[in-house]
Amino acid sequence: MFLDAQNRLLQFEEMFVGTLTQASVYPREIVKLALELGAAAVILSHNHPSGHVKPSNADEKLTFALKSALVIVDVKVLDHMIMAPGLSYSMAERGEL
Repeated sequence: MFLDAQNRLLQFEEMFVGTLTQASVYPREIVKLALELGAAAVILSHNHPSGHVKPSNADEKLTFALKSALVIVDVKVLDHMIMAPGLSYSMAERGEL
């Protein structure tokens, strides 16, 4: 989700589609769209079809990489949420951002 300076939704965009066990995410594309939209913040999310919502090491590394790329262009990462059937995990709520 790309948000304005008042955290209002500018655009919800499905950026990448993965397989059952992984997805390729390109920070450059997220930064590019954030700049095109004039976004001030983003909320990231992805699903875990396995049903386990705890972030993997890869999820944590990706979050750090995205935060590092977006901070350069003054876009905040407000949350990274992981979804599974009937469950969700908010990295912001857990103090992991």
